[in-house]
Amino acid sequence: MTEQEILAAVQEIFRDNFDDDTLVITRSTNANDIEDWDSLEQINLLTAIEKRFRIKFKLADVRGLKDVGDLLDLVARMAG
Repeated sequence: MTEQEILAAVQEIFRDNFDDDTLVITRSTNANDIEDWDSLEQINLLTAIEKRFRIKFKLADVRGLKDVGDLLDLVARMAG
């Protein structure tokens, strides 16, 4: 799976979770860029991504995520 395919899938998850069909994310998007992105929404996003890619995050994996780019890299490594 290419980074672009992963980004497209993650973008759809973000749009669904934030109920905003116009939301556009990039590698540099972070929680400060999206008003409703709080700790609960972070859990919802990670859970939806786990389901979509059939992976399971560990706390150590997600603790240091700074932006969507870090998340995409993590998904790419885990989804292989």
